[in-house]
Amino acid sequence: MLPVMDNPSTTSATIAVPKTVDETGVRRNVLEELALKILYTSVELTLRELATRMRVSLPVVQEIFQSLRKGVLVEIKGLTEGTYLITTTSEGKTRALEQLSQNHYLGPAPVSLPDYVQRVRSQSVRNFAVRPDDLERAFSHLVLSQPMITQLGTALVSGTSIVLYGSTGTGKSSVAEAIPEVYHDRVWVPHAVEIDNQIITIYDPIVHRPVEPQPSQLETDGRWMLCRRPRVTVGGELTIDMMDLQYNPVSRFYVAPVQMKANNGVLIIDDFGRQRMRPEELLNRWTVPLDRAIDFLTLAGGRKIDVPFDLFVVFATNLDPKSLADEAFLRRIHNKIKVDFMDAQQFKEVFHRLCGQYGLEYEPVVVDRLVTMLQKELNQPLRACYPLDIISQIRWAAQYQGIKPHLDPDTIAAACHNYFLAPA
Repeated sequence: MLPVMDNPSTTSATIAVPKTVDETGVRRNVLEELALKILYTSVELTLRELATRMRVSLPVVQEIFQSLRKGVLVEIKGLTEGTYLITTTSEGKTRALEQLSQNHYLGPAPVSLPDYVQRVRSQSVRNFAVRPDDLERAFSHLVLSQPMITQLGTALVSGTSIVLYGSTGTGKSSVAEAIPEVYHDRVWVPHAVEIDNQIITIYDPIVHRPVEPQPSQLETDGRWMLCRRPRVTVGGELTIDMMDLQYNPVSRFYVAPVQMKANNGVLIIDDFGRQRMRPEELLNRWTVPLDRAIDFLTLAGGRKIDVPFDLFVVFATNLDPKSLADEAFLRRIHNKIKVDFMDAQQFKEVFHRLCGQYGLEYEPVVVDRLVTMLQKELNQPLRACYPLDIISQIRWAAQYQGIKPHLDPDTIAAACHNYFLAPA
């Protein structure tokens, strides 16, 4: 099993560096085949360079080298900076090509599935101690009522899931996107996991945010990346296929599904109900994971594997939740928060902040007039999106005219005229 790590919330967090092949938790043939493929595609490498490419310690690579050399698959070309310079033999090239026909994975050495499962459970999103200060910090850029912040904090303590629902333009997406900022600790994410000689890549530079500087490979197991808790956002592009292992028939290895990449973090499903699949398809797919915190994935040969489903799922929708799921499933989503329209004071505060952000002088009387115009003349609720949209109209008009943007009754009226549909 994997070595015990320090508390992931501390800056000294490390994972013990495996010094032997057995200590990696991965079968010898998996590491030898990876080393042979990397060496073949690189022509020649020093043992130290090979260790860096595989993200394993030099003693592990030396052990792999001795085994490959014994099988006449590699040979020594020379000595560079105190380590052997090696290349593949003719037999080694043949074996490497055979392995490349099985899969083209050339990344860091994988970790074992049991080690991955244990690591995810040890740094569970439910273990994070959510406090009011965390919420105040994460949502400081938004104007939210104290009752809503308390609701959000209570939901996050559960570490399970939440539905943010309400009319369009009320700020649900902004609230959802701020939720990951509540977590200020770090977690370990593996580059890849190995199961029955199959490789599943997990670390995704688009999704995962590494801590800089990363711990040295001399200090920690380089097969893991120290990252902020993951934040994965999907919207209308989400399909049922994206929730299972993605097998590439060309590279012949797997890419982890969105929920596996989000493990120990937050998965945001924006515009829920507007995906290309029916809402009940997604909900049925995740009935067991949401209940038991275990997900079942299928390999190409039909074998099913179970992996942790350890993430906080945020469903954001402007549709009525009752129209998206039956009562039985809604009970599985323990937290439901309605994001409603703003009151006048909140609206003015957002407008004030945005004026400061975009260099406009805030005019209270003008904004009071805007609030009246929206509510009485245009018969519009005070949506959270309106301040930015109206200020954007003012800035665009000023840019077109080559003047400095400013607030006055005329610019506000012109912005509203451009933004809102004319009355029927």
